[in-house]
Amino acid sequence: MSVTSSKPEMQSEFQEFDTPVARPQKSGVSRIVESVGLGLTVLALLSSITIVGTAGDTLRVYNKTTLGSEFPLALWPREFDLRPTVALVTCGTIIMLSSIAFLVATKVPAIKKISLISTGISYLSPTISLIAALIATSFFYGVNASKTDSSLQSWSCQWSSIHMNVQPHWNMLCKESKTALYLTVMIIPLQVFVLGTAAWGAFAQKKQMVAHERKGSPALS
Repeated sequence: MSVTSSKPEMQSEFQEFDTPVARPQKSGVSRIVESVGLGLTVLALLSSITIVGTAGDTLRVYNKTTLGSEFPLALWPREFDLRPTVALVTCGTIIMLSSIAFLVATKVPAIKKISLISTGISYLSPTISLIAALIATSFFYGVNASKTDSSLQSWSCQWSSIHMNVQPHWNMLCKESKTALYLTVMIIPLQVFVLGTAAWGAFAQKKQMVAHERKGSPALS
């Protein structure tokens, strides 16, 4: 009598335990898109480091070899615009920091758990990098269109055929300036693709969550 009466109580106790809700795993396509976004961001990071290194070196050489107005023979013209090179160094640094922030937000588990922060950074970082690259290229092409002022790149490339045993090495300065500029131009479509992968990944994850909730919900009678 006592044994049979205890069975319902045991069953009710077992019914109190709730089965854990399984979180949906990312699909293969979502993982591929996420990997592409990470790869492009790493490429942007490496490119920005190269931009800062090459453009910064040209500024260093200029500051080292420029002469005062008291010297009759100068290596650099008096009407000289350094804004394009300074913009490359500044914007390259911004792109580098934004790329690092993107990688930290998407790979560090403690930050990745906070969806609001990780999602915000995944959109904000490539947007900042895109704006910085546009500003840097606009500075260059704006000054390069001028027929009166020379930029560091235009002046060094003008004399690149002259070989010098001491600084400034015009050919090297020309190559470094072009490398920094071309990489900055390349970053523009690169960041557009990163934004696209972030948007597609968020859309695919939301769609997968909706499908998972519909699958787990009880059927209406």
